Amino acid sequence: MNEVPATLPETGRLRRQMRAHPGLVVLAAVLLLLVAWQTWTAPPWKLNAPPVAAGVDLLDANGKVFAHRGPRPSERIDAAALPAHVRSAFLAIEDRRFYAHGALDYRGLTRAVLANLRAGGVSQGGSTITQQYVKNAFLTHDRTWTRKFKELLLADWVENWMSKDQILSRYLEKAYFGAQQTGLAAASRFYFDRAPEDLTLGQAAMLAGLVKAPSRLAPTVDRAAARARMRVVLGAMADAEFITPAEAKAVRNPRVVSSGRPRESAGWFADWLYTRLPDDAAGAIRTTLEPEIQRRAERVVDQARLGGAEIALIALRPDGRVAALVGGSDWQPGAFNRVSQARRQPGSTFKLFDYLAAFRSGARPDDIVVDSPLVIGDWRPSNGYRGYYGPMTLREAFAISSNTAAVRIARAAGYREVVKAAHDLGVVSPLPEDAPSLPLGTANLTLEELAGAYAAFALGRYPVAVHGRAGADKLPPNRLDQRREWAPMLDLLWQSANEGTGRRASLSLPTFGKTGTTQDGRDALFVGFAGDLVTAVWIGRDDNKPIPGASGGQLPARIWRNFMSGLALKPLAIPMPPQASRIRRVWGAEDTSEGEDTGEEDAPLIQLPIDPRAVLEGLLPRPDDRSGPPDQGLPPPPPQDGPRYDPDTPEDME
Repeated sequence: MNEVPATLPETGRLRRQMRAHPGLVVLAAVLLLLVAWQTWTAPPWKLNAPPVAAGVDLLDANGKVFAHRGPRPSERIDAAALPAHVRSAFLAIEDRRFYAHGALDYRGLTRAVLANLRAGGVSQGGSTITQQYVKNAFLTHDRTWTRKFKELLLADWVENWMSKDQILSRYLEKAYFGAQQTGLAAASRFYFDRAPEDLTLGQAAMLAGLVKAPSRLAPTVDRAAARARMRVVLGAMADAEFITPAEAKAVRNPRVVSSGRPRESAGWFADWLYTRLPDDAAGAIRTTLEPEIQRRAERVVDQARLGGAEIALIALRPDGRVAALVGGSDWQPGAFNRVSQARRQPGSTFKLFDYLAAFRSGARPDDIVVDSPLVIGDWRPSNGYRGYYGPMTLREAFAISSNTAAVRIARAAGYREVVKAAHDLGVVSPLPEDAPSLPLGTANLTLEELAGAYAAFALGRYPVAVHGRAGADKLPPNRLDQRREWAPMLDLLWQSANEGTGRRASLSLPTFGKTGTTQDGRDALFVGFAGDLVTAVWIGRDDNKPIPGASGGQLPARIWRNFMSGLALKPLAIPMPPQASRIRRVWGAEDTSEGEDTGEEDAPLIQLPIDPRAVLEGLLPRPDDRSGPPDQGLPPPPPQDGPRYDPDTPEDME
């Protein structure tokens, strides 16, 4: 006969007990789940571990760290080794009974509840230092009951695994002190240029006071508020008998050595790139930043006389590698970047797409277009200069930035083709095909998009992907047609930058580019390239108010030239070297233009070998295809009277 195992009666007894006491079974299961959750959320082996590397170190093209983004690993703090007045400053204002209670301070919690009831709102908090450490280390800062409940559960867990000194040490490592300073060591050096062990009583009290509201109380934000909060901390220290009232009263306001501006170079570039990194990016990341070019960009921007306007500059290699970026006149953490975030009207820099669409349709630089009055429904586009020059080549129309010619060219090619040309070159902003003024740059783009589009003509391929991470270079998939697209557009860009509205940007080496100005000078731009660097410059006001007299051919062109002229640039392999000027000019003639040439006495007027009777609403045959006497040079018609800007025109443009 088989024997029954002795364990079966015990197993049966356990099952009977479980059936008899289901509540105990549920409680045991809950406790097991709680311990499992606590172990997962705050592993015991990590509670007192040294700070781990966090965030990313950004390396320039030379391999040198120039910025850090994301959370920083805090320096190790040993609370037991800190001077007594440093420890007591935090204990007095945050949790004066820290060493006497457990995970929760029921007495302090009751006091806080009563004070809040008397105040009719939240005037005191009852969180212990242990709870604050748990929140900073393992939880979010959401003001929800769920988060508070988790905080209570984890606080008790932490107290079971760590000593009080260890908890205080880790709390001081995780606390935030404003101005991007996390941890007592970082804050001590940033605000007072000394180690935590060397803090004076006043300095320690001021830092302890920041924890409540660091963004508001930081001395670099509000010096008076920081000092007032320091006095509150000193009063709490005296009340807790950590110091005497006389000692508290004798403390003088400490001198803050930091201006609040983080000591960092290339802040604009670092912020711009960090927003483009994947969420799990960590460690050292090599970037495309060229420090010499970045420093020159910042110096040129600092020296620019903007008169209350803002500025943006981006410089990139033809393949899209960003060498330098300045998003405004004054960088601060989280500042608005006018290179990548501001969507503004590009003005006549948009004409790049008009003329590219025309070349794709079969036009050539020597084709003729008419600069004369034009009416499209209720809209009458006007030029940035007075009067009209009549028939002229596409090359000349682009050089003087004729608006009426640009509209005719875009209408002949088709607005849909203009939009396609822009999208092909990498523009992703919406472009309304049904807007009559589209060819004049009334749709909003970013400066980054414009720079990438112009880079296609330095590289000969498109679309150029603007990027700042090394190793992300990808050869654009499409080639510009050398005869129909690339060479004709280089012809026009050279003419504009050397003989047209952008001639103030011209360098001693081949220069290509285009100016842009929007109505009343709200935006002024120059975008172009020379050698192996493509640069775009924008000036304007953040409130979009006009800047009287501003134009792309003035300050932006000069800033562009000042920046580029100090760099070592390598020549480009382009399909057609620039020729000498093919515009025939009449010097000394009266010029009442109020466009980009205003104020220059020798501004040229255009003289063309065109029969004035051949004024048509669109493109004309090329001169070599026309009958009639060749080289019949005629001076332009005199400028017409009238306002510079048509009040019905939503843009100005050169």
